[in-house]
Amino acid sequence: MIGTYFLLFSSLIVYSIPAEEIFQPTLVLDMAKVLLDNYCYPENLVGMQEAIEQAIKSGEILDISDPKLLASVLTAGVQGALNDPRLVISYEPFPHAAPKEEAEVSPTREQLLNLIEHVVMYDKLEGNVGYLRIDYIIGEEVVQKVGPYLVDKVWKTLIDTSALVIDLRHSTGGQISGLPFIISYLHEDKVLHVETVYNRPSNTTTEIWTLPKVLGERYGKDKDVIVLISRHTTGVAEDVAYILKHMNRAITVGEKTAGGSLDIQKLRIGPSNFYMMVPVSRSVSPLSGGGQSWEVSGVMPCVATQAEQALQKSLDILAVRRAVPGTLSHLTNILKDYYSLVERVPPLVRHLTSSDFSSVQSSEDLATKLNTELQRSSEDPRLLVRVMMPGETAAPPAEQPIAMAADLPDNEQLLHALVDTVFKVSVLPGNVGYMRFDEFADASVLAKLGPYIVQKVWKPLQNTENLIIDLRYNPGGPSSSAVPVLLSYFQDPAAGPVHLFTTYHRSTNHTQEHNSQAELLGQSYGAQRGIYLLTSHHTATAAEEFAYLMQSLGRATLIGEITAGSLLHTRTFPLLQPELGITRGLTITVPVITFIDNHGESWMGGGVVPDAIVLAEDALEKAGEVLAFHKNMGVLLEGTGQLLEAHYAIPEVAGKASAMLSTKRAQGGYRSAIDPETLASQLTSDLQEASGDHRLHVFHSHVEPTPEEQLPNVIPSPEELSYIIEALFKIEVLPGNLGYLRFDMMAEAETVKAIGPQLLQMVWNKLVDTDAMIIDMRYNTGGYSTAIPILCSYFFEPEPRQHLYTIFDRSTSRSTEVWTLPQLTGKRYGSLKDIYILTSHMSGSAAEAFTRSMKDLHRATVIGEPTVGGSLSVGIYRVGNSSLYASIPSQVVLSPVTGKVWSVSGVEPHITIQASEAMAVAQHIANLRAQVPQTLQTVGKLVADNYAFVDIGTVIASNLTKNINKHSYKRINTEEELARKVTAILQAISDDEHLKLLYIPEHAKYSIPGIMPKQIPSPEVFEDLIKVSFHTNVFENNIGYVRFDMFGDSELLTQVSDLLIEHVWKKIVHTDALIMDMRYNIGGSTTPIAILCSYFFDEGHPVLLDKVYDRPSDSVKEIWTQPQLKGERYGSQKGLIILTSAVTAGAAEEFVYIMKRLGRALIIGEQTSGDCHSPQTYQVDNTNFYIFIPTSRSVISPDGTSWEGKGVPPHIETPAETALIKAKEMLNAHLHSSR
Repeated sequence: MIGTYFLLFSSLIVYSIPAEEIFQPTLVLDMAKVLLDNYCYPENLVGMQEAIEQAIKSGEILDISDPKLLASVLTAGVQGALNDPRLVISYEPFPHAAPKEEAEVSPTREQLLNLIEHVVMYDKLEGNVGYLRIDYIIGEEVVQKVGPYLVDKVWKTLIDTSALVIDLRHSTGGQISGLPFIISYLHEDKVLHVETVYNRPSNTTTEIWTLPKVLGERYGKDKDVIVLISRHTTGVAEDVAYILKHMNRAITVGEKTAGGSLDIQKLRIGPSNFYMMVPVSRSVSPLSGGGQSWEVSGVMPCVATQAEQALQKSLDILAVRRAVPGTLSHLTNILKDYYSLVERVPPLVRHLTSSDFSSVQSSEDLATKLNTELQRSSEDPRLLVRVMMPGETAAPPAEQPIAMAADLPDNEQLLHALVDTVFKVSVLPGNVGYMRFDEFADASVLAKLGPYIVQKVWKPLQNTENLIIDLRYNPGGPSSSAVPVLLSYFQDPAAGPVHLFTTYHRSTNHTQEHNSQAELLGQSYGAQRGIYLLTSHHTATAAEEFAYLMQSLGRATLIGEITAGSLLHTRTFPLLQPELGITRGLTITVPVITFIDNHGESWMGGGVVPDAIVLAEDALEKAGEVLAFHKNMGVLLEGTGQLLEAHYAIPEVAGKASAMLSTKRAQGGYRSAIDPETLASQLTSDLQEASGDHRLHVFHSHVEPTPEEQLPNVIPSPEELSYIIEALFKIEVLPGNLGYLRFDMMAEAETVKAIGPQLLQMVWNKLVDTDAMIIDMRYNTGGYSTAIPILCSYFFEPEPRQHLYTIFDRSTSRSTEVWTLPQLTGKRYGSLKDIYILTSHMSGSAAEAFTRSMKDLHRATVIGEPTVGGSLSVGIYRVGNSSLYASIPSQVVLSPVTGKVWSVSGVEPHITIQASEAMAVAQHIANLRAQVPQTLQTVGKLVADNYAFVDIGTVIASNLTKNINKHSYKRINTEEELARKVTAILQAISDDEHLKLLYIPEHAKYSIPGIMPKQIPSPEVFEDLIKVSFHTNVFENNIGYVRFDMFGDSELLTQVSDLLIEHVWKKIVHTDALIMDMRYNIGGSTTPIAILCSYFFDEGHPVLLDKVYDRPSDSVKEIWTQPQLKGERYGSQKGLIILTSAVTAGAAEEFVYIMKRLGRALIIGEQTSGDCHSPQTYQVDNTNFYIFIPTSRSVISPDGTSWEGKGVPPHIETPAETALIKAKEMLNAHLHSSR
């Protein structure tokens, strides 16, 4: 920014103008001062002063003799530097006469009314639309004088209109103080912050809110408001439009506004004749979110149109918006009466009625909104609202007449000719029938023509092996009643009636089941021979219905183009008629028939997609290719089943999958397979679903897959071995002596043995002495499984040997147990050090077997993603002599733990996390486990040194130390898990729930008692806190009542003792008896207990309250009543009842225990919780573990018993909720009897 100012001002410092006006750098400095003092964006002027000083020092000269040209140059410079076109500098050589000092005279009411008549115009337009034109926004002072007139004369005329148009197209500004009046009349009575104005000269910010009350009525919030704007609209008028738009209270229509200012002033630059237009105030809109406003950029209209057309456009918008409720009502009635999916109507109607249509501004908007909401609720693409074209009528199209049997001639020759015209029949090479017909007739017509069709069409095709039905030129017809008849010819009559489809007609409320017909005029073609249906985009209505059902029934293979999607299931209704202001109407298409296929699926319309998509002209040729493929498909399916039964690892699963293939083939389930690729895809999907094994798949290949070549046993040179090992293995010793080993393939056992010495030297010997190891399998896709026993053995002891897994090979019907090896080359890692295995979705095959073995034997923690679920061995078998191949897992692996087959879904990690994060998690866990011994030792010492019960503390410390290397700690994965485990041990030994270890993250340390310093509130805060925390009352018979729910620290209470006496104690000290309510007191610090107890004993008679043993100091402290107290004592003679519950805890229990033991109070309620003296918090070493230890206990009782862990039983046991009633009854009776 400084650089910009420097370039600007350095070119303007010295210039040549008439002698009487020589300013040198002064003009520039004065101009800067005007900006600094008045420009409403002072943040944009940062650095300007420095830039001017640099420019003056530079001495650069721009010689401009023409002052008007200089003004233009200055204007361009300032506007460019500040990116604000409102900053304009002018040269005005004639001095402005100073205004005469006159007493300010306010205009009379008549003058103001005359002004109002010129700047405010109003009318009531057709359609009960109010029109209000404002050419100047009058200020608050004027409003207060003429407000009643405006309300009575103008507003009352407009208040009852159904919508309002506010015309600001000719408004060139006004007074900002008038803004809240306009906005408030259009807003509800709830006040809203609508504007903030910053004024630079006064350096003040003013918030503008809507008014809580207005003169007269407000305009209804449900009524539409439209604001007209133009490129001439500026200043405060822009602000009005901007606010109403961003409040979503008005639609702005017209042109983008001028982008002016709330307040722009012409200011003289020093003593010169140069003047600058400077925006001195700016809008900081609270409605725009990012502080953006309308100044400079202007207000964009919601609906853009030329200013002179804006009024008519707004009336058109209002006409559409007025029509919305009626349109929704009409749509609701149509859906209720005609929509065939009846169960969807109620939620659909509810959704429509609750939808927000406030954004609708045109017929197109309404159609878009309706379609969005209809689809969102119904999920039915057939429900469609359409905008009518200009001149289009909204009447539904006339129904096409249906030709009936009665319309046919009785002349036999004419009927023969009609059949010849409609049908084309031939027998193609290979005994393939071909039938083409180009129209669907009504069932009655089919019945009348039946004998002729059977004779001339059907008999020639009866003995063909396959049939091609050509529907490429068939547009269907107005009736689909013949479809079930035609479908019946392609079913097996011997199998009984076949359910074809179901229809539900909403208009008749009738459901009809369509089944195949047993009695046909001609012989059925049966269900086994192949049918090939040819389609095109001309195939429509009944023809595509037939095509859809033949495909759905698995009875035909469809070849050609996607059909037209013109069904007979829908009907179009007029929804919105064009009228005045609505140029384009709406129609809605509604499904009136529900069509449910034999699978129970509703057909939601759309064209029928063929199995083989080709151009219509190529469909017949393609049908020949598919037919030829299908002739051999049975052999392929049978061969696939045989391969499964012969080779798949689990025989019972193979039998099930093979039977599934046979069943689906018999049902025509593979007729949609049109070539080897699609058949392979379908077979893979079906076999994986039937077996649950994603490794099983069928694929197509023109080249026979060859098994991996067995490379000759060539022993590499030492240099080559070194290169291979460096390429395949990555090793590292991480901080904390943590080993890292990554290898991305599993080598064959013999190879491992061959390179063993070099592998030990270059890899293993560098890792074997680490304290723990990470084995990275994230990129290992597998390989040979024969080396798994070697790898696993390094992580176990020689004896006893570990059973890793058992392999059952279906090809050989042999089971092989795999065990760790008793002898290895090199040093073993052993069975005690931690192993972490990282996995990903790529980890497969032998890498999975290694991981699963280590997991099953609890030898490793697996971290990462579930593995791929590969197989140890997969055989690839050719299906017959075809180009199809089946990849069949021939081995299964049995777990040594369960004896069951390993899941094919992959290895589930102990800790499931993204593979990219697995390394960091493993390192974190390794570091945590490395800290466990030290943590346990520290916890044991802290308990032994500080736990209030010395003997138990010693036992705990011994237990923790003795079990440091226990196996259970090896499985700790998180700090929280370690804390829970240690806490369970501490509490199991001590039977003390207050003794616990917690893990508290760094960000939560502020909440740990005793760790963070106490915050001392101010006296004012204390006073408020006391008023809230203490509850006092004086009941009938002068019975006092006090309740407080927590004990504070004595250090804090000392500071507020005067406040406590004043606001609490003085209210109850002179009562005749007192009820202390401790039912909800959860304890706290025990330090103030001696002071509290002292108030209930007499001065001059010290009383031993308790003896408390403190373990850290190994000392016993006697607690006595205090000799001096602030305020009066309650004394030892007046009655005292303490109420308790199972919630009463800690310090509250200590107080109750003392007062009960000394016989000073009667305890009524429930046995207390059995808490403890306030436990102390200790940080474990320098970690985020913290242990809470009860460090002190009461030892005053001769038998050593106390309230800790047991609670204080009341004298009178009663439910906590009735304890107060019981106490009041007893005190009332006692006081009454004593008087």
